[in-house]
Amino acid sequence: MTRTLVLGGGGVAGIAWEAGIITGLRKAGLELGEADLVVGTSAGSVVGTLVATEVDLESSVGVQADTESATVSAVDMEAVMAAFGVLYDPSLEPREARRRVGELALATKDTGARIETIGDRLPVKEWPERRLLITAVDAATGEFVVWERDSGAPLVSAVASSCAVPCVFPPVEIGGRRYMDGGVRSATNADLAAGSSAVVILEPLAHVSPRARFEAELAELGNAAVAHIVPDEASVAVFGVNVLDPALWRPAFQAGLAQAPAVAESVAGAWKD
Repeated sequence: MTRTLVLGGGGVAGIAWEAGIITGLRKAGLELGEADLVVGTSAGSVVGTLVATEVDLESSVGVQADTESATVSAVDMEAVMAAFGVLYDPSLEPREARRRVGELALATKDTGARIETIGDRLPVKEWPERRLLITAVDAATGEFVVWERDSGAPLVSAVASSCAVPCVFPPVEIGGRRYMDGGVRSATNADLAAGSSAVVILEPLAHVSPRARFEAELAELGNAAVAHIVPDEASVAVFGVNVLDPALWRPAFQAGLAQAPAVAESVAGAWKD
């Protein structure tokens, strides 16, 4: 049996909520950290790395809550939504849509602080032995890229590239090219779990993400036992409209922790078969 944990994007809220869900499930006797494969996109790349490197999630969220106090208040959410709107234009071929978003991303001013911020969130900065896939998109070409241990990308850089939200953070340079958020291709990239026997998917932004792409990814999983976990109404209310706000570290973690018992049966049905 091959078990895969898929962790989707969702900013600070997504990191903290996913950490809360996983911590709560652990308390219920369900250890998602035993996954054979971990797939992380954007916020999920942070949580996936913490899981794969066996870092305590609750402690990690606490450290971030105590140290990352600067609110991301200058985010132009209209610009971000406009960029993602390009991705949902049915008249555009998906890679071309990603390339156009990449043009917007490449115009974002590089302050030089992004790598440091991501690095602070990762107590272990070397690739783990457990198989970990981190998604990104080439900002110049729109090509989808999957980083793993043997791909030549430093772990911190790989995670930073997956978290480089277009129109918010500048693309990250790796090997002479620049890469942006893996969520530009998909909020979960769950199709990377194809071939697995059991798949647990945590999708923090399911309530705002179009379903057609996700349904296509589910189809790629074939006969796998799948548990798809999305935020409940209480969690969505906690997230608000700016999921990048550092004030969400503890509230979103607590929301995930509180929701975990309600999803434990669904997760157990896939994970323990």
